[in-house]
Amino acid sequence: MKEIIKKYLLPLSGYMLFLLYGGIATAQNNGTTTYSEPYRPQFHFSPQKGWIGDPCGFTYYQGKYQMYWWGKVISDDLVHYKEISPKVMTGDDGSIGYFTGSTLIDKENTAGFGPNAYVAAYTIFNKQSKNQSQGISYSKDGETFHYYKGNPVLDIGSTEFRDPTVFWHASSKQWVMVVAKALEKKIKFYGSKDLKSWNWLSDFGPAGAQEKAWECPDLFQLPVDGNGKDKRWVMVVSIDWAREQYFIGDFDGKTFTLAADHPKEALYVDQGLDFYASRTFQDYDGTLKTTPSMGWIATWDYAQLVPSTWGKGFWSIARNLELKTYPEGLRLVQQPIDALKQLRGKIHSSVYQLPEGTKPLKVFKPSENVYELEAVFNTSMPNVFGLNLCVGEGRKLGVSYDTETGLLTIDRTNCAKEKIEKFARRTSAKVVPVNGKLRMHFYVDKSSIELFTNDGKEVFTLLTYPGEMQTGIETFARNGGTEVNLKAWSLKSVW
Repeated sequence: MKEIIKKYLLPLSGYMLFLLYGGIATAQNNGTTTYSEPYRPQFHFSPQKGWIGDPCGFTYYQGKYQMYWWGKVISDDLVHYKEISPKVMTGDDGSIGYFTGSTLIDKENTAGFGPNAYVAAYTIFNKQSKNQSQGISYSKDGETFHYYKGNPVLDIGSTEFRDPTVFWHASSKQWVMVVAKALEKKIKFYGSKDLKSWNWLSDFGPAGAQEKAWECPDLFQLPVDGNGKDKRWVMVVSIDWAREQYFIGDFDGKTFTLAADHPKEALYVDQGLDFYASRTFQDYDGTLKTTPSMGWIATWDYAQLVPSTWGKGFWSIARNLELKTYPEGLRLVQQPIDALKQLRGKIHSSVYQLPEGTKPLKVFKPSENVYELEAVFNTSMPNVFGLNLCVGEGRKLGVSYDTETGLLTIDRTNCAKEKIEKFARRTSAKVVPVNGKLRMHFYVDKSSIELFTNDGKEVFTLLTYPGEMQTGIETFARNGGTEVNLKAWSLKSVW
C-alpha cells in the first residue's frame, strides 16, 4: 500500500487517496466517533472517520449547501454540517478510482437521466494503466450515484488529465468543462450539449506560476467592488501540490482571456502553508447573494502523516469571494462568512499600547484552541510587533509584522507537539496597512489557523498541531508604544 501511495498517488491531487487511504484511516479508528478526538476541528467540517481531500461537487440546491468528496455532507448555513454518506458512488467494476470533480443539476434533462438529475463529473483513474479520463455518474436524490455505462465521456490517453469543473454557460447554450493537463501546466476547455459528447474549445496556459503541475481548476464570476452588475471571470488553479493561484479575465464560452492589466507574476489565493483545491458553490436555486468557497487544509508534503486519529484531512471555513480594486489592479478578497458569528461566546476586548518585549495577553485566556481573535494595530510608529499563539510546553506559533518592510511572517518552526516531516516552516507576504491600520483576524481551531488581514486581500491558512496545553497567547513588540485594539471570542463547537 505504501508503495502504491508513493509511486502513483502522492503526485496527484488532494482527493486522490480517498479510496485507498480512506480505508486505512477507517480501520485505525475502531472507537465511537465523539468529535472530541485530539486535533479534531470544532467548527470546520471533517468526516466522522476516514480520509477527506479535495472538495468536490459544491452546489446550492433546494435550499441546501451540498458538498462531496464522493462522500456527501449537507449544510443549511456552512457552519453546521450533516454527513449523509462516506461513499455515494456505485456501479463501477472495481477497476477504477473516482478522483476530483464537480456536480451539477441537469434541470432540462440534457443528458437523458431525467429532469433535475444530479450529475457528477469526475476523473476516472484506471488502476492498472494509470490513465486519467473524464466520466459521469447520475442520481435522482444526490445521495446514490450510478456509474454511466458509456464512460469515459472524454479520454485523450493521458496519465495527467484531471479534475473537471462542469457548469452551464448560458450565452453559448452549452455545458463547459474546465479540466487540467497537469504537467503541461494547461487548462483545457471543452463544450457539450448532453454531458456525454465533448468538443475541445481552447487551451489556457502556461502562465503565472508554472514550476511543477496544475490541477483542480475552478472558473466562476465575481462582482467588482461590490457592484453586482460589474462582474469578471476568475479562474483558480491548484499548483505544485501545495498552493493555489488565480487569474482574472473574460470567458466567452470558448476562450479564457486574461485581463489586459493582469500581472505576469503569480497571484496567490492564500499566502499560508496549507490551502488547496478550493471550490466555489454553483447556485442552482438562483438565490445566493454571495459566492462562498471552501478549500482543503493540507499540503501533500505531509497530508498523510498528520497525527489525527479519526482519519486525515478537513476543509476550511467558508469564505465569501469578491474582487476589489487596488492601486496595482483588481485583486481577489476573501472574508469569513457572517454566519460564523453565531458561534461566538462572550466578547473580551481591550485597547492599549503594546509594552516592549513579550508579554502574556491578559484580556483573553482561552481554555482551548477554539476561538476567534481580532487585533487592529496602529502602524504609524516604526516597529516590529505581533502575537504568539498556541503558547505552552516550550512551543508557540509566531505572527510578526515589520512596519518598515511591510512583511507579515508566520513562524511554525516550533509549534507542533508531534514530529511531522517537512512541517516546521515559515511563510511571509507583504501586507499593506489600510489607513495606517493593520487588521489581523484569526480563526483558531484545534489544529489549524486561518488569518484574514485587512479586508481579506492576504489570507494565511496553516495547520498547527499544538499540544492540549498550548493555549496561551502573547503579544510582543521590539519597542513599546504601538496601539492595539483587541477583540476575542471563544467559539462553540458545531458538533
